[in-house]
Amino acid sequence: MLKEFKEFIARGNVIDLAVGIIIGAAFTAIVNSLVADLINPIIGLMTGGTDFSGHYFVLKGNVPEGASLQAARDAGASVFAYGSFLSAIINFLIIAWAVFLLVKAVNRVQRSVVQKKAEEAAPTGPTSEELLLQIRDELRATRA
Repeated sequence: MLKEFKEFIARGNVIDLAVGIIIGAAFTAIVNSLVADLINPIIGLMTGGTDFSGHYFVLKGNVPEGASLQAARDAGASVFAYGSFLSAIINFLIIAWAVFLLVKAVNRVQRSVVQKKAEEAAPTGPTSEELLLQIRDELRATRA
């Protein structure tokens, strides 16, 4: 069983998956910073607040006016944190767009590689000059 596990781990696909997960985690940190530090303040200015992700409604409980989302949660209030949800949607859209662009670029590279291989593998036919020479030679042979 240990031998099978070693063989499984040593496969290229597992290593590729591990690398993808590690890069994905790092990329997630970048996207979270992009959304929290750059996009949310702009959206917050348009909606009248400075921190969009902190917007919420109190559903149940007592929360002091102007308290942060974390303070409301710490007070035990039941909150409808629509700002956090919208931030998660923005994060998803940014990540989905980046993955789309990455897949599009990889597909373009793969198509060009396949096309080059097809061009190399395709037999090259005679040129038009070579065909004309063959026709000339055949005509000479039939006249003689």
